[in-house]
Parts: sequence; C-alpha cells; structure tokens
Amino acid sequence: MAKGLTVCVIKAAKATAKATGKRVPKKDGRALFYVALPTGGESWVQYFRVRGTKELAKITLKEPGVGIAGARKWGAEIREKAAHGIDPREEQKAAMAKAKDAAANTLRAVGNTYLAREEKAKRLRTIGQRRATLERLIYPRLGHKPIAEIKRSDLVQLLDRIEDERGARMADEALAVIRRIMDWHSRRDDEFRSPIVRGMSRYAKTERARTRILDDDELRAVWAAAGKMPGTFGTLVRFILLTGTRRNEAAHMRRSELDGAGWLIPAARYKGKHDHLIPLSAAAQAIVENVPKINGSDFVFTTTGKHPATDFATKKKDFDKLCGVTGWRLHDLRRTARSLMSRARVNADHAERCLGHVIGGIRGVYDRHEFHDEKKRAFEALAAQIERIVNPIENLVRLGAAK
Repeated sequence: MAKGLTVCVIKAAKATAKATGKRVPKKDGRALFYVALPTGGESWVQYFRVRGTKELAKITLKEPGVGIAGARKWGAEIREKAAHGIDPREEQKAAMAKAKDAAANTLRAVGNTYLAREEKAKRLRTIGQRRATLERLIYPRLGHKPIAEIKRSDLVQLLDRIEDERGARMADEALAVIRRIMDWHSRRDDEFRSPIVRGMSRYAKTERARTRILDDDELRAVWAAAGKMPGTFGTLVRFILLTGTRRNEAAHMRRSELDGAGWLIPAARYKGKHDHLIPLSAAAQAIVENVPKINGSDFVFTTTGKHPATDFATKKKDFDKLCGVTGWRLHDLRRTARSLMSRARVNADHAERCLGHVIGGIRGVYDRHEFHDEKKRAFEALAAQIERIVNPIENLVRLGAAK
C-alpha cells in the first residue's frame, strides 16, 4: 500500500468534519475508507464485490478506537470472504439479530418482564420487595448479562458478596428472586436451563425455626437505644414491638392506612393475604404522631419521602453497637411481643388475632367479627407490660404511691 492513512491524516479529517459539519472520507487503499463524522465519531467503510456478482457493495464498521491496523485487518477479512462467495453483510445482519435477541434476554429484561406479568395478574404480594432486591443487589452485577450466559459460578460470586456485606439471610432472599425468574423463563424458552442447583442456599434450615425472644434486660437495652438512635430506625423498632408486626409491614406503613386509632394493613402487602386491622395502643399512636412528615409523604417511616425506610442491615449493625444486644433480628421483636402478651394474661386466641394468625377449628368458622375491642385491650396490655419492664423504677414508685 503505497499511500495509506496516517494518524495525522485522520486527525486532520476529524478537525475538518467538525468545522464544516460534514462527513469527511479518506481512502486508505484496497477500497477501504475512513470516515470522520461531524459529531466527533468515526467509521470505516469497505467496498467489495462478492465472487460471481457484479454489484459493488459496502459494509460499515462502527467501532470506536479500532485504529488503522485494526481496520485494515477487518477490511482484509471482508475482502477474503467476498472472494470466497460469502456476503459479509448477511453475516453482519445475523450478528446484529443475535445481539438484539441477547439484549432482549438479559437478566434485567427477563426479570422486568416477569415482574410486569405477575403484577398485572396480581399474583405477587411482595413484588415491591422483589423489585427492590433486583435493583439494589442483583441487576448492578448481572443485569446486563444475557440470562442464558449466566453461569453457576456467576451466581456463587454474587451470593458470596451479598452474604459478606449483608448476611446469609439476604443472600438467600436474592437467590430466591433469581430462582423464580429463571424457573419462569425456563418454562417459556425451549433451550434455557437454570444454573441453580440444590445446596446453594446460605441460610441454615435450623436457623429458620427460631425461638429467640428478648429477655427483660435485653428489652430495656433495646428500648433505651431506640430512643437514642438518630433517624427513623429506633422509632421503627419500638413500633414493631408495640404492634407485633413484621418488619416490612411496619416499615411500609402509610398514613392513608390510618383511621383514627385503627391501622388497616391491606391484604396486598400482608403475609396472610387478608386485610389486618390493628387497634393501635396509645403508646403506638404517640409514636406515629411524633414521626415528622417528610415532604408531605404518605409513608410514616421514611427519610426521603420518596420511599419507605430501607437499608435495615446497615442500620441494624449500628443499632446493635448502640444497645449492646447481639444475636437477634427485627423479626424476633414480633415473637417477643407475643410472649409479652402471654405474660400480661392476654387470652391466647386474642393474642393470635393481634398477630394476624387465623384461628383454626370451629372457632375460626364461627368467629366472623374482627374482635376489635379484644385486640384493643390486648395491645394496651402489651404496651403496659413493656412499660413495666423498661421503666421498672418509675413503676415501683407509682405502686408505692398507690399504697
């Protein structure tokens, strides 16, 4: 090639294209052209004739930074294919179609399609939680990959990272979301096979059947720390204990769900898949009333106003350092609340209804009303029991004064 392109020629072509606002082509040789674009981009064009045809065809390479040597190599491959009767444009179309299919079947694309269909059919109660898990923990690492190219080792690395940063329980939650998406996709795709196998869970089965409740000393420490913890986390801890609710049921509480002293958790976000009415005790009402309203948000426990409280793992670590109590989870507060109701001599059936449990047997058939008054007394008894534990001296003083 007697007169070929140089870096200086390309640099000058780019300057001219930018100044004139027009495309500037420069020939390299063997029907290979460099094209400088007004936008600052560039492309390479190779002209060719497929063996046995008279048509002068062209094909474009749009690959930034390919360089002169890389473009010449590409051009040589194009000419060689054409010389053997192969039309490189057809190969390019096939490659583009494959890339398009791959983009449509990334984990993010498949996951979003799955969630959209489940949401439309109203089959998922925890769709918001699963979408948050995908966006926060899964998509940043694997969302861009075609789902068919995700290997078991990719999932293991992801789960290792989540377990190290957020614990085994959260790693299993992420695994459960991925498993649902992949199982759903495998039923719709002839060739896809899920890389997930048994034994990938990180959370021991023995840990799932927990019996942990806070003793009185731990309860006092947790309650005191909750009053010192900045933000909404400490307030949320107290509220969960006073209502015996699950973490997300309380954290996602909306002001529009309140009607006077009653809090109605809709079936759409309640584990039992039924509306659950909680007559709030005076102590629980006081907590809600004292939580500042952020940017007019409907969420009670929020720091931004845009979404409910999140990042429980990080805040729980900070809280454990503050209270000095270890080896417990937020869900243990619900179990502790149930135990305290028993100590306060709350009727067992009424306590179970306070927690939203369905009473089996003939009582479950005939008890059609909501037991509002009974639950109200039970939650007040729970609040009083907590008060006796966390403020024992004040209660002794009151008892002495009464005598």
